[in-house]
Amino acid sequence: MDSHMLTRDAVDAVLGRVRPFLVADGGNIELVDVGEHSAVVRLTGACASCPSAQMTLDVGVERALRAALPDFVTLQLV
Repeated sequence: MDSHMLTRDAVDAVLGRVRPFLVADGGNIELVDVGEHSAVVRLTGACASCPSAQMTLDVGVERALRAALPDFVTLQLV
């Protein structure tokens, strides 16, 4: 087993720090799956149809994951 594998708890903790910003705009983020170096998320509420959703993921969520979890590589939206 790879000791650098991301854990669901670690990813969810980071999402918990960015979640209040999404909730404030009427949306939310759900962790769907965690892989060795990746996370799969789903945007819900207002975020699901927001034209700025990709920017939110790239600049907000992905940046927070990279800063907190050095082994994080990829964020996928479903």
